[in-house]
Amino acid sequence: MRNKVLRRTDFMAAARANQRATQRLVTMLLVILTLLGYLIGWGLQIGMGHYPPDAQSALFVSRWGINGALGLLIISSLWVWIAFRSGDRIVLRLTGATEVTADEEPVLHNVVEEMAIAAGVVKPRIYVLDTPALNAFATGMTPARSAIGVTRGLLDALNREELQGVVGHEMGHVVNWDIRYATAVGVIVGLIALVSDAALRTLYFSNRSGNRSSSKGGGSAAIVMIVLVAFAALAPVFAFLVQMAVSRQREFLADATSVRLTRHPEGLISALEKLAASAQPFKGANRATQHMFIVNPFRNFREHTNRLYATHPPLELRMNRLRNLGNE
Repeated sequence: MRNKVLRRTDFMAAARANQRATQRLVTMLLVILTLLGYLIGWGLQIGMGHYPPDAQSALFVSRWGINGALGLLIISSLWVWIAFRSGDRIVLRLTGATEVTADEEPVLHNVVEEMAIAAGVVKPRIYVLDTPALNAFATGMTPARSAIGVTRGLLDALNREELQGVVGHEMGHVVNWDIRYATAVGVIVGLIALVSDAALRTLYFSNRSGNRSSSKGGGSAAIVMIVLVAFAALAPVFAFLVQMAVSRQREFLADATSVRLTRHPEGLISALEKLAASAQPFKGANRATQHMFIVNPFRNFREHTNRLYATHPPLELRMNRLRNLGNE
């Protein structure tokens, strides 16, 4: 099936469309978190036996739930603000990358400068991960405050043309601004997982110590508690699936942007072929940052892989679409 975003000639429009889609996904995660906050407050109120005087059952508008929803919404908004302020430093610290100078890596600096000029942005800071694995990533909250990191193995294995393709791909993440939203999504997903785990533990203890014999609760109270436990258990899964969808969209657009910047899709295609043959875990890669690398460091997704569980599109599909772009 032909990809509509990749077939566009207006890449700025494609970038704006990708940003809008990602903003909707971030909003969806905030809604999940807010709903989770309401259910936690409601469940705690029921578990502790604090029913309103006029309540005939557990199906009432919970003031505790409203406070919980507002509280988690404020916390998550602050969480996102922190991510926007220092998300790039957090990512670089997690990967263990080291900044390199032009004297230390002249070829890499020259290629990054070429791609920055082609993209019309400030040259990003340049980092190297000391590992034989082949991979690369980009981070930064704005194009003016961005960084590109590559592994030592990638520098040793790729020729200049292939390196241009990879750097062009990472520059695509910078100029399209999607790395900013991917960072926010990753942070919120982590927060949802933490809150869900805390909710399950809190409800367990509140139900053990609370007034579970209240005549007002009845069967409706049990239903509310079951719904809350189910939602708290499934919320991290839903958030993870949203995170995966963001990552797949980003990779297709970044590949296409690399072609626009280099005018030569063969370089990236050849680089992806080498990356496909040598993808492997390495120190500095973890589940929190796996979606930021050009290929997943833990798994090479194939055509038959369920899309719901893939952080990246299959490499075979990415290379085929790049070949189609080169033939247009």
